[in-house]
Amino acid sequence: MGVLLTTLEFLAYLLLIFLLGFVSVTILEAYRRRHNNAHVEAPAMFEDPESLKQVPCPDIVDPAEKYLSLIIPAYNEEYRLPGTLNETMNYLQQRAANDKSFSYEVVIIDDGSKDGTKRVAFDFVKKYGVDNVRVILLGKNHGKGEAIRKGMLHSCGELLLMLDADGATKVTDLEKLENQIHAIVRKDYHPGDSAAGEATFRISDIPIVAFGSRAHLEEKALATRKWYRNFLMKGFHLVVLLAAGPGIRDTQCGFKMFTRSAARKLFTNIRLKRWCFDVEIVFLCKWFGIPMLEISVNWSEIPGSKVNPLSIPNMLWELALMSVGYRTRIWKINS
Repeated sequence: MGVLLTTLEFLAYLLLIFLLGFVSVTILEAYRRRHNNAHVEAPAMFEDPESLKQVPCPDIVDPAEKYLSLIIPAYNEEYRLPGTLNETMNYLQQRAANDKSFSYEVVIIDDGSKDGTKRVAFDFVKKYGVDNVRVILLGKNHGKGEAIRKGMLHSCGELLLMLDADGATKVTDLEKLENQIHAIVRKDYHPGDSAAGEATFRISDIPIVAFGSRAHLEEKALATRKWYRNFLMKGFHLVVLLAAGPGIRDTQCGFKMFTRSAARKLFTNIRLKRWCFDVEIVFLCKWFGIPMLEISVNWSEIPGSKVNPLSIPNMLWELALMSVGYRTRIWKINS
């Protein structure tokens, strides 16, 4: 009995040491990342494939120059990206032909790809012109969150849509998000209340975020998705609830639309670089009081997902960092 107690005490001490070590490392890493939202690197540039000149990117603090920006992060997407871009450009061109006031840009962020992603992206720039398609090269892999942050901060649309390179959600579903944002603005915003009046009102001025959601597909997905992805998502949803609170059932759908004002507030504060930046968006929306809409979209499983069981530790680590960083006020939020 005494040996058993001694063993249990030893295990308890080991567990305590581990927990203290984990908390200490988390606090130190949160402190190290306290300025991750600040852009201390060189100004973002993109390359014009015709002239081969480096051209400065737009900045989120500047007034919008187009109606819609589509931000597509890409890491080793040589084979899936062409189909998504063809579908996207066909939709955008057709819409522009039917509505002369509609303007757009597609921003592809190459997150340090090692395959032919850069070549594929530049082929579309050459085909459609640098005014409609741009490529931002990150040089090395930073993570999906950082790629989207870079794209958002250097886009020029009134509305900014992030979508995945695999085309899991049809680009036409952006109209669902767009229409709901317009409906909220019509309902809650009255241009006559402002001194400037309706003449100077732009939808980009009202902070709103629309989350594409697959929650309505959950029952079917559980029956068809691989077991480890079901386990990952169920556990992740529980941890997300603890970290960011309720409000959005599907934080991880890669199809979200932001007004320019919302993107400016959120992406100048985002610190997480990889899988959990979506959860940080929810947390920051609640902090700023930005309205969040969750809208069902069509979605299909596309082979080649980069989510795997090894993603779980990284997700938990990022959520721990976020919780410690914000709750200890190590991470300051810029208004």
